[in-house]
Amino acid sequence: MLGGPLGAVLGAALGHKFDKGLEGLPAGGIEWDSGDRERVQTAFFTATFTVMGRVAKADGRVTAEEIGLAEMVMSQMSLSPEMRQTAIRLFNQGKADDFPLDQVLEQFRQECHRRQTLVQMFLEIQLQAAYADGRMDAAEEALLLHICERLNISEFTFRRLEQMIRAERHGAGRRQAAAPQGLSLADAYAILDVKPGASDQEVKKAYRRLMSQHHPDKLVAKGLPEEMMKLAVQKTKEIRKAYELIKESRGMR
Repeated sequence: MLGGPLGAVLGAALGHKFDKGLEGLPAGGIEWDSGDRERVQTAFFTATFTVMGRVAKADGRVTAEEIGLAEMVMSQMSLSPEMRQTAIRLFNQGKADDFPLDQVLEQFRQECHRRQTLVQMFLEIQLQAAYADGRMDAAEEALLLHICERLNISEFTFRRLEQMIRAERHGAGRRQAAAPQGLSLADAYAILDVKPGASDQEVKKAYRRLMSQHHPDKLVAKGLPEEMMKLAVQKTKEIRKAYELIKESRGMR
């Protein structure tokens, strides 16, 4: 299927051939040209769960929260029992000391073929994994910056996405604590990546840009596994919620 390090870890996780499962995991024997959507979907799925395992292990131990985050992603994807087991095996491979992280990232970057919005979605998922236990420690941060370097993602982009994920986590925590609005206004501005002093036009522009970047159909067309569409849908809900809160606070139409 894929070949290379991604194909090797996927083959080890599969163990045997499935007739059904993740759409985008083609049957054995089919060769895909680099950049084909089905091949990219397979690469994304494989890289997501293996690297998530490596991020979870970055601080030397895997917490219950980090395992819970991986399971939550699997649940949101509504994977078949067989593919859920594959995802768990991939996660566990990522935790192994001999996991070939750099080789996996290099192949993933090549398979994505300049699909920057897709690579960014991948990073957002890894950031969520890092914040699964409520904080990102120095080892996780160093690993994520290394991942960014391998994927040609700037530190500026990393910091911007980190701020957005942290704001989303804070808003989720407030909702769990029965806070009236869930999101704070500060969280809303952080999610849209605009300053409170930004003009109404700048706020609208940021909202439209983020909604376009995270549009589920566009991401699937670029190679996001269809089973991961629910993650993109949830992301657009958070962005829309932040925008509505800012609109209400400003009296915008």
